Amino acid sequence: MTDEKRIERLSAMLKRRGIVLPAFEIYGGVSGLIDYGPVGASIRRKVIQNWVEHWTVNGDIVEIDSPTITPESVLIASGHVGEFNDLMTQCGKCSSAFRADQLAENYHSNPDILDSEEIDDILVSNSIECPNCGANEWTPSRPMNLMFGTKIGAMKASRQAYMRPETAQGMFMLYPSLYRHFRQKLPFGAIQTGKGYRNEISPRQGMIRLREFNMAELEYFIDPENPPLVDISMEKETISLIPDPKGKEREVIKLSFHDAISQGLIKDKTVGYFLSRTWDFLINVGIDPSKIRFRQHEGTEMAHYAEDCWDCEILGEHGWIECVGIANRTCHDLLSHEKFSNSNSLRAWREFDEARVESKEVLSPNTSILGPIFRGKAGSVLEALEELKELPNTLPFQLLLNDGVEVEITAEMVERKIVSKNIAGEWFTPHVIEPAFGIDRIIWHILDHAYEETEKEGEKYNLLKLSESVAPADLIVLPLFEKDGMGDTARRLNSRLNSMKGVTSLIDSSKSIGRRYARADEIGIPWAVTIDHTTLEDETVTVRRRDDQKQIRTEIKELLSLVNSGNVSSLF
Repeated sequence: MTDEKRIERLSAMLKRRGIVLPAFEIYGGVSGLIDYGPVGASIRRKVIQNWVEHWTVNGDIVEIDSPTITPESVLIASGHVGEFNDLMTQCGKCSSAFRADQLAENYHSNPDILDSEEIDDILVSNSIECPNCGANEWTPSRPMNLMFGTKIGAMKASRQAYMRPETAQGMFMLYPSLYRHFRQKLPFGAIQTGKGYRNEISPRQGMIRLREFNMAELEYFIDPENPPLVDISMEKETISLIPDPKGKEREVIKLSFHDAISQGLIKDKTVGYFLSRTWDFLINVGIDPSKIRFRQHEGTEMAHYAEDCWDCEILGEHGWIECVGIANRTCHDLLSHEKFSNSNSLRAWREFDEARVESKEVLSPNTSILGPIFRGKAGSVLEALEELKELPNTLPFQLLLNDGVEVEITAEMVERKIVSKNIAGEWFTPHVIEPAFGIDRIIWHILDHAYEETEKEGEKYNLLKLSESVAPADLIVLPLFEKDGMGDTARRLNSRLNSMKGVTSLIDSSKSIGRRYARADEIGIPWAVTIDHTTLEDETVTVRRRDDQKQIRTEIKELLSLVNSGNVSSLF
């Protein structure tokens, strides 16, 4: 059961320590917008950097960056202008607006799949009250598009545009460049991190539902007839999976990714591979593995572009929350953009194992007759004959030229022939596998899972047991006192640590050493290094481990060596 008091205490600590705070607070704040303070911004950067490195390590995926402002034509083609909606209802008494499915979530296992009539019936039949005023007067629910509109340009010359609701469309626009970059060879992928924007009807649950949020998405382009060879670990680590129940009750199945694919529970091996890689990332940044599950979308809730989709849900103080979506988007996006842009540049070439012989019937032109008859139009006639997809049953017939003019083709002008040619390959539209990560939701769960409350010597004590890979700093240097040279020694050591590649060290000399240890623990710094009188005599320091407060004495030169090799834990 959700511990509201724990959420309050955690949120208060995050605000106090400069991790996550309400945005524009001195003006009353804005629902759905947050600030990352100096500590939180460092954690966010570390999480994103871990994500980028996680996907780019094998060289088949590259990072790109595209605009956050997107022309309307792109989002019409993608379906967002017509499809990117949530059902909204208003309280008839106080006029507050709410997402209708959220009001109904305690009365249906998956209200996302319901239409407006079904949700309206739940609101009425269950006498659901307005969270603001307690009334039970709801307007009929209706779709509201979630995109923030804007204009590109000024006055009458301006074009309608939107703040991007996802980063994916920018990567589809860059497909021709990516295809060239990878030397016209599939599979390959692109990743992008950055801001997304959704005008949420009723933002809630702090970092869970925001109007401006941090996204990280991957588009992996594949040949559906020659899917990539992927390595799914043979390890028997048990994962919680909830497949589409197909109208029955949902069931949690526990087995490994390898077995789930072998047994057909996950039908697409490439999708299964990205589920497995998503699991690896989340564990590496500090998510509790016992609080992760993968839920397959039901057919009725599937996105308009998807053939299959799994949500990675994480359990925290707000219950099970979708934090990652892994979808097989098929060729929907590339085909749609080709159609709306009149472009044929969003394809790939598939080489056949052996050349194929293709035979077809054609009307072979008799140029000695066509030329004198059509004179200047002869070229257009030849071109139109070559482009004929269906041959006429009888001659003469009317041939439509590309300029819209019709001409009569008689029997003496052409000859029916069967022609054969060798075909080495064909053009096709790639399919796309997309893992899409909500970075803010993942950060919230990292903080939630890392947060511990305990008592020490009769006093309540908090700490964040963050993974070292996402901690805001690697170490903190603490002079016992700011006198007798301890402060100067601490500053010199801090400078030496920060000069090391990839190492971040902080320094704190304010108030008692106990207070400083507590502050460092609350922001998740794994190692504290104390400079005292003995340091001045023998060049040794005390290293303190955050998770159990254990301390050990070591030489400065040994500490520097261990920090440089990333192996401070070997001291203990």
